[in-house]
Amino acid sequence: MKKSLEKGSSREPEFLGKGSLAEPEFLKKSALISVNIAVVLFGLAGLFARWIHQPALVITFGRVFFSSLALGIFLLVRRQSFRLNSRRDLGLMICAGGVLALHWWAFLESIQLSTVAIGTITFSSFPLFVTFLEPMVFHQKLKAENIIIALMILLGVLVTIPEFSLENNMSAGIFVGMVSALAYAVLTLMNKAFTDRYSGSLTAFYEQTVAALVLLPFVLRTEIDLSRSDLCLILFLGVVTTAIAHTLFISSLKDIPAWLAGICSSLETVYGIVFAILLLGEIPSSREIVGAIIIVTAVAAAQLKK
Repeated sequence: MKKSLEKGSSREPEFLGKGSLAEPEFLKKSALISVNIAVVLFGLAGLFARWIHQPALVITFGRVFFSSLALGIFLLVRRQSFRLNSRRDLGLMICAGGVLALHWWAFLESIQLSTVAIGTITFSSFPLFVTFLEPMVFHQKLKAENIIIALMILLGVLVTIPEFSLENNMSAGIFVGMVSALAYAVLTLMNKAFTDRYSGSLTAFYEQTVAALVLLPFVLRTEIDLSRSDLCLILFLGVVTTAIAHTLFISSLKDIPAWLAGICSSLETVYGIVFAILLLGEIPSSREIVGAIIIVTAVAAAQLKK
């Protein structure tokens, strides 16, 4: 009976034929390809802060607007319900959307103030904040090994700082990037409340729609001179590097363990820096390279430990 159920799995790719023994391995390889494509797209996203000649606020609004629109169409095509289980969940989604708006604005602002390398390096430090916030929120014991990893991440960030002065654009970029990392850490913990009850796409749709609504009043007060090329780049940023990348990443978690996806995610910093070198000609300083190595190593070690 068990074998017949496995052979009749509804998730089996049609071209493999019913009952194919290759299904589990195929699904794992497909998921690995999906998660790596998603992380490459995430790494590419930071470059749009340089390519698009608009304030970070306008880029962030366009990103969440087009992404929420694409996700809404995706959910309609899939005939997935938009209904939430309670008003409490709606309230949490609204709060999460506000935090998401802050995170993405700070990430892009950090890059515009400094470099793509600084923006991606500081963002990748978000586990530093998760280490201390998660035990407080979920009443868990703070483990010594987690503190060591958090200190390694902090060291990686400190190494990248050229001088402790907010008048220096690099230092200001690092400060704003750390705000982005803190916001993402809070968002990660808030999303834990939704993982068992809602799909990743539905959660992303609500959060990004709220983020667009939160940013709208500020955007309306901003003088915007949007060129056709800027509009096309914002559309690509919202649909491809946000909505599609997010959907690929979430769907891959069904077939590969979270720790493996986490290791792949730690490569986002590497991809971002490599893309900046190849496409923008931004050569990272020795400080930035050393800081990135320390942070990526610490994050990868934390994931392997799981």
